[in-house]
Amino acid sequence: MSVTCLWGAAVLFPVLAGLFLLFFQDRIKNRRWKCTGIFLVMAVTSALTAVLIGSGDYEFVLWKLTDTLDLVVRMDSLTRLFAGMTVAAWTLGGIFSFEYMKHEEHEDRYFGFYLIVMGVLIALDHAGNLITLYLFFEMMTLTSLPMVLHSLSHEAVMAGLKYLFYSVSGAFMALFGIFYLYAHGAGGTFRAGGYLLKLDSYTGNQGMTLLILMMMIVGFGTKAGMFPMHGWLPTAHPVAPAPASAVLSGIITKSGVLAITRVIYYAAGADVIRGTWVQYTWMTLALVTVFMGSMMAYKEQVLKKRLAYSTVSQVSYILFGLSILNAEGLVGALSHFVFHSVVKNCLFLAAGVVIFQTGKKTVGELKGLGKQMPVTMWCFTLVSITLVGIPPTSGFVSKWYLALGSLKAGTGAGAWIGPVVLLLSAMLTAGYLLPISIQSFFPGTEAEEGVSCSREPGFLMLIPMLLFTAAAVLFGMFPDTFMGFLQTIAAAVL
Repeated sequence: MSVTCLWGAAVLFPVLAGLFLLFFQDRIKNRRWKCTGIFLVMAVTSALTAVLIGSGDYEFVLWKLTDTLDLVVRMDSLTRLFAGMTVAAWTLGGIFSFEYMKHEEHEDRYFGFYLIVMGVLIALDHAGNLITLYLFFEMMTLTSLPMVLHSLSHEAVMAGLKYLFYSVSGAFMALFGIFYLYAHGAGGTFRAGGYLLKLDSYTGNQGMTLLILMMMIVGFGTKAGMFPMHGWLPTAHPVAPAPASAVLSGIITKSGVLAITRVIYYAAGADVIRGTWVQYTWMTLALVTVFMGSMMAYKEQVLKKRLAYSTVSQVSYILFGLSILNAEGLVGALSHFVFHSVVKNCLFLAAGVVIFQTGKKTVGELKGLGKQMPVTMWCFTLVSITLVGIPPTSGFVSKWYLALGSLKAGTGAGAWIGPVVLLLSAMLTAGYLLPISIQSFFPGTEAEEGVSCSREPGFLMLIPMLLFTAAAVLFGMFPDTFMGFLQTIAAAVL
């Protein structure tokens, strides 16, 4: 089978299955058979994506919109990284959802859109030029919106509207930049190293080009929760079902990271902004977001909202690494993409287990919970240690590269301000995550009697958390092969 057919199957199979669930949900009465079918769709989609990842680099035109606009599908190392993480996290989140969604209404609608978004994200990861990237980026926003709106409460509707407004506004800023880049010849197929410095049309337009690229960074950075366009994230995450919050935080926010990486490293070229006000502004916004998100998380008492503010902070670690524009920074950014996705998926799933089993939603209610749910809270604790960056967990590896890249960047005061902010954020991360674990296992004399009664969830909820936890630790203990893969990406684009 050709890669074109394989790609079409990987994208269309979950989308068509999701549409079938939305429009013909009454045809399948048996819930077990329905869940089995959904799992098979995710498994087959993951297998097809794995085959594509192993097929070598390729590129083809999916559709000619006009004589000059093509939708292009591309497979390269960056696609492998993002597509592999997408299908792994989406499948595990779906398995968790089979048990969790029992206590939620409209689960067929949830699973329908869950499968549709999976297909759209695979297509986004394979985008081969700017117009294809924009098309699937907007499609991802529209198809993921129902996951935020799921409960249809007033709070959920307001959060959904905020998510939509911020996302579309950011994407329109990026679209203006896409117009400009196409007009100046940089809108062709993505190429490692970019185009602009090799084009005569760039000469004399540096000032406008820099302004346009800054607009695109802020626009696509909206999805990644970068200041000042971060406001949607702590509003939308808490109202969505826990597994939806997990993939929103772990995967969908990273679509902004993917888009910025493609624009700077594969369309424009990193040298275009190196040493300019755009690089320094981008670094500043990222570091402001890192510190601000950590502070807000430290003060927040609602567990899922605390984790949402943590995402605001941690995704900007990735954006900071991208803004450094050297190999160490890029390796740190891409590794943190994977490690944060693993960790934050697990944290939100653990929060979902607590809500599902106990109904408790605030940090103050979790005292003594480790005696009732030791496996869940140990998973929470280990991935929290990873997020703080304590060796030998994976978070230490990515933050090591980020700090090293910053110190080598030659950006004046920014070279050492970056590591200082990262260390302060790590301290705050310890402050808002580790006390939860300490109080859950060592509640003190105020603990209620009978807390030893087990309230662990079923295997469908435990297995994804255990796998995410194992990945968070093992990536840090055995990072060489993976980091070598990321270094090949950095070497190609810099």
